[in-house]
Amino acid sequence: MSVIRTEAPLDDEALVTRARAGDLEAYNLLVARHTASAYRTAVLLGAGSDSEDVIQEAFVKAYRKLSRFRGDSSFRSWLLTIVANETRNLHRSRGRRDGLVLRAAAADPASEVVEDDAVGAVLAGERRASLVQALRQLPVRDREVIVCRFFLDLTEEETVAALGWPRGTVKSRTSRALAKLRGLLDSAEVRHG
Repeated sequence: MSVIRTEAPLDDEALVTRARAGDLEAYNLLVARHTASAYRTAVLLGAGSDSEDVIQEAFVKAYRKLSRFRGDSSFRSWLLTIVANETRNLHRSRGRRDGLVLRAAAADPASEVVEDDAVGAVLAGERRASLVQALRQLPVRDREVIVCRFFLDLTEEETVAALGWPRGTVKSRTSRALAKLRGLLDSAEVRHG
């Protein structure tokens, strides 16, 4: 009887340590592990068709600044902070802060509705379109906190790290942004009957 040993996958902390020591394969594993959430973040924060460029730049910057990563937060939230900053830089350079484009369905195919009922699929598409339209109407900071907390499913602590805001600001802005979003969705519901 032979015993097959499988190596436990390394956690991010171990991979960061190895990458700091020059192990490119360890950094490649970090990239592979976090590309999907980095891409989703860039798309949801409005990078649109430039999302791949944004995350590529974010991964390059993260690698260059790996020695500065202190481990106060998770590698994921530190990386998503860099992605968020790169996305903001993109908007600043183009002067398009007001026109964020959300393509949540394209960024996260797993979230697409899979129903046999055609009517159910149409209604789900309309609800998604209403949500995206309402999100676009929110101020930038409200949109950012909603995206982090509910689309990316970041914890409050990860949202604090990603946005660089105090915890109280994240809490209050989340509450106010949700209220605004509900109001926008309720008024859209009334308009469409």
